[in-house]
Amino acid sequence: MESELFELAEPLGRLLKANGKTIATAESCTGGWIAQTITEVPGSSAWFDRGFVTYSNAAKVQMLGVSPQTLENYGAVSAETATEMAAGALAHSDADIAVAVTGIAGPDGGTQDKPVGTVFIAWADKNGATKVLRKQLSGNRRLIREQTVKCAIDGLVQIC
Repeated sequence: MESELFELAEPLGRLLKANGKTIATAESCTGGWIAQTITEVPGSSAWFDRGFVTYSNAAKVQMLGVSPQTLENYGAVSAETATEMAAGALAHSDADIAVAVTGIAGPDGGTQDKPVGTVFIAWADKNGATKVLRKQLSGNRRLIREQTVKCAIDGLVQIC
């Protein structure tokens, strides 16, 4: 999967460079894996601005400006939180596009409404366009995280 992720990140870099765009990441359940994958591509400093790893709720609030009310009302793993994370990554960076991920990679932490494998991915751009996706992934913790990284990068390629 590592080489597959790298193979996704390379065309993303070409698209961003060709369009003169930069990106930022806001990651919870992937712990910086999206940023790591993107920065494996030589020359990524031309189109990768920064990454935020906001694993705790406090970090989401402090670093990205996620509303404590959003976390209280919807939870850290929600479309609302992912959307605010993406908006916060844009607001706290010089990037044109942001991707944010939050989810339950397991093996525990799931509920009936949000079982292990529930992931929300949000993409946002400086023009105000936002897309959020709920995924129900399966597998062990590593596989859920890998699938999340892949989906996040796929979505970036589509909006570039």
